[in-house]
Amino acid sequence: MSYLRYAPDIETPAPDEQDSIDGIIQGMTQQSQVVEKREHHAVRASHAKSTACVTGELIVPEGLPAELAQGLFAKPGRHPVAVRFAQGPGETLGDRVSTHRGLSLKVFDVPGEKLPGHAAETQDFVLATGTTFPSGTAAGFLRDGTVIGKATGLPEGVKSAVAATARNLNRVLHAFGTESARAGFFGYPFSHPIADSYFSQAPMRFGDYVAKLGVVPVGEAQRVLSDWRLDPHADEDGFRHAATAFFREHEAVFELKAQLWADAERQPIEDSSVDWPVEISPYRTVATIRLPRQDAYSAERVRYFDEVMTFRPAHSLALHQPLGSIMRARLQVYRALSDFRHRENGIQAEDTAAIDRIPA
Repeated sequence: MSYLRYAPDIETPAPDEQDSIDGIIQGMTQQSQVVEKREHHAVRASHAKSTACVTGELIVPEGLPAELAQGLFAKPGRHPVAVRFAQGPGETLGDRVSTHRGLSLKVFDVPGEKLPGHAAETQDFVLATGTTFPSGTAAGFLRDGTVIGKATGLPEGVKSAVAATARNLNRVLHAFGTESARAGFFGYPFSHPIADSYFSQAPMRFGDYVAKLGVVPVGEAQRVLSDWRLDPHADEDGFRHAATAFFREHEAVFELKAQLWADAERQPIEDSSVDWPVEISPYRTVATIRLPRQDAYSAERVRYFDEVMTFRPAHSLALHQPLGSIMRARLQVYRALSDFRHRENGIQAEDTAAIDRIPA
């Protein structure tokens, strides 16, 4: 199969994109201020509530085809990793408000040229449930963020009702063989977070090529959780309790997969709301992530993951540069909101350079 090559001119920013990014930063900072006033603490502007904070390793196999043996995956080997599982909202809500979820992956011992401003030998991948980002572009993100911002101050019961409506919509759509990415964003099933799949949603450079990434559970202990569902009325922190209970007894295994760019029209770079058809280019395994049994929520480790550690798309090899409107926005937005959070909490942010910095 023929895949399209990366070139600097595949990105086509809108003339007013920086205005949209500035608006996103302003709006999300205001949302964070509202949440900080309510919670008496500044939390992450997205994926605020962690469910598991774990370490393990990423294994790049021998014999990858040339188009997959790119960047971080060019040479076989093992890399330490840190993984933070979290709920989607930028506020600490009870689990009856089940929206999209996140998986932030930091890979250590990664040599090579990095993006400007990133000096550590690490590579971050920030992933979420759903193969697309519903807003599509920075302008769409600004529009949708305005709506979310107005909802930040609403009672939790209202947010739970919105999430339930979105889940019910997707149940109906599934009966007709389709679904709504926007409904999945606002109302995600009560499934087990360690049995979910997570995606980059927007493209990135993949060495000589371009790809979207996915992290898919393959461990046997995860497979048996496919029908698991939380009773949110029984436990407002049920996802966290389920995840930490899992890691007390089991290893989690995921495959890291790349979906290469093959059709410029049907796989757009600039609009991340468009799903890249797997009929054109399937997700193909480039590495395995193994997360052994461990205490996934020790007090010192959680404090470090939640308060000190940073996960950003900008923490990247040049060969994995984030691409497209949403990714260009994230490069600036993540930094600005992290700076706000750490400044408000009086904590020094850390781009963790080595796995041994992480508490047990």
